[in-house]
Amino acid sequence: MFTSSFLCLQTDTLKMFMPRALKVKRPAQASGQVLNKKSKSGQEESDKSISEKPAQKEKEDNQTHGETIQEGGDPAHLTESSVCEDGQKSSSDEAEEEEPVKSFKKSQRWPEPGEPVCVMCGRYGEYICDATDNDVCSLECKANHLLQMGMGNGADAFNKKEGNRDERTPRPAADTGESAAGYSYREDLFISGLTEEQVQRIKQELGIETQGRDVRRPIVEFEHCGLPTTLSGNLKKAGYETPTPVQMQMVPVGLTGRDVIASADTGSGKTVAFLLPVVVKALEKAAHRSPVALILTPTRELAIQIERQAKELVMRLPNTRTALLVGGMPLPSQLHRLKSSIKIVIATPGRLIEILKQRALQLDRVKVVVVDEVDTMLKMGFQQQVLEILEHVTEEHQTLLVSATIPTGTEEVAGRLVRDPVRIAIGEKNQPCVNVRQILLWVEEPSKKKKLFEILNDNKLYQPPVVVFVDCKLGADLLCEAVAKVTGLTTVAIHSDKSQWERNRILRGLLDGDFEVVISTGVLGRGLDLVNVRLVVNFDMPNTMDEYVHQVGRAGRLGHRGTAITFLNNNNKRLFLEVVNRVKPTGSILPPQLLNSPHLHEQQRRERQKTKMGPEDTLVTKSNLLDIIRKHDRRKK
Repeated sequence: MFTSSFLCLQTDTLKMFMPRALKVKRPAQASGQVLNKKSKSGQEESDKSISEKPAQKEKEDNQTHGETIQEGGDPAHLTESSVCEDGQKSSSDEAEEEEPVKSFKKSQRWPEPGEPVCVMCGRYGEYICDATDNDVCSLECKANHLLQMGMGNGADAFNKKEGNRDERTPRPAADTGESAAGYSYREDLFISGLTEEQVQRIKQELGIETQGRDVRRPIVEFEHCGLPTTLSGNLKKAGYETPTPVQMQMVPVGLTGRDVIASADTGSGKTVAFLLPVVVKALEKAAHRSPVALILTPTRELAIQIERQAKELVMRLPNTRTALLVGGMPLPSQLHRLKSSIKIVIATPGRLIEILKQRALQLDRVKVVVVDEVDTMLKMGFQQQVLEILEHVTEEHQTLLVSATIPTGTEEVAGRLVRDPVRIAIGEKNQPCVNVRQILLWVEEPSKKKKLFEILNDNKLYQPPVVVFVDCKLGADLLCEAVAKVTGLTTVAIHSDKSQWERNRILRGLLDGDFEVVISTGVLGRGLDLVNVRLVVNFDMPNTMDEYVHQVGRAGRLGHRGTAITFLNNNNKRLFLEVVNRVKPTGSILPPQLLNSPHLHEQQRRERQKTKMGPEDTLVTKSNLLDIIRKHDRRKK
């Protein structure tokens, strides 16, 4: 049953809800009538032209053409009817066959991961509401959405996302009065009233460390930022009541336009910390239609997640459309999306470069660039792509670089991309998330499967869904088969050889609890908010400790506590010293085989040797051997 307000809204604004199934103009004398979609017989041609006829002969003529006339504007007939756009006569107009706009939400399917979501019911957001720029699934949800926004009779026609594109000319979103044109971050009176000692105490208790010139004080509540009213409301609706430590420090710094290099635990809220400055920048009024913000991520799944969070923040804000540009999804629909007035682009480097080469996107007006998971993005392979993309961006832009781990080498490269940056580190830098209990087990290769089965049968440890990380795609498939066969648990494998549709299906199933065990390569290891995952098993120890930190962090998202179990043996001897240095300070118990390993003792001896070296001493390597010989020869002379 529909509410009377919904029925009234559809009746009063029938023209606004015109389906695009048929572009048929209504005869002028029959202004109170609605034409149903014509039915086709086997002998009739697909396209019939409707010629001008007097109102008295219309019923008779319509019987010849298989058309019927319905009186009034009952919403129940909207999916099959066509409404006159300007009330004037038309001759020889073709009835253009196209899928009609869905009237009711029950007719719409549920979305795949990465697809737009209806703001009202969560179904596939196939259409864009021009009045609010939000995604909706049907005429019913659009009407309810407009009523909720207090815009009952002010709705415009739908902008369909796919289909006949030449009729989808976008126009600027309605101006709701929310603009950041005059916004500039001002320190709240409460924050400015704190003494320097109080500020330092807050930063010390929260584990906030900063480096740089004139660093802004951290906020304590989001209200201290003085954000536009609608944006502030969206934050609360999305569940962001109190800022996390990284948000406390990074948001005020980002809002002042400073470049930032930030590292914080996995699941600490870094995404919202950089999205708020991005959204505020997108709200600034501009005459051009080009993007003002660019967010780069290494994986498609992470890009999808970031866009979903961005849409939560820009709801009801004018002129803040987002575009998701990632591989593994149809390129034409992404190119069509760019024809709208896009302000925020979330992309993976490969697909973005492909679109830039087609000149379908201009980045010369971008004012803020975000590089998420910067330690991965500045490694060989991604690094060249990132630099190529930045060639299209003007030099006068703000840069925000974030990750859970930023090694020294990466930080040096990152330093070349920023100017006068503020460096922010939350907690122990490059350390595993404190919310995750780490268990390291010494397990030889032949015994790994048996040990995994024991964990999955242990009532104290097993908490579905469980994510198991392996180091290769073939290993993921084989282990998936073994786990399903031996334990009988609902198990699935995910890796880069799977199609994007299949990966989206598995990810959605993981979030919905459809799978008890997910065997994954590193594709799930970074950035994703797997909020219902409490147990992670590193079946194969990652190749670097930075990857270990990210994979372990999948079990401790958004402040939840979790457990990470890692299998270790002599195949990982190269990492023994780093494992001890990073994991032991957390209070985790290390296996005696690791602590008594001769490989560990040798690495510790070399470490001590390095620290004891004087300024004149140098460790001899192949690369500096000749220089050392020459140096000593000069001394003898």
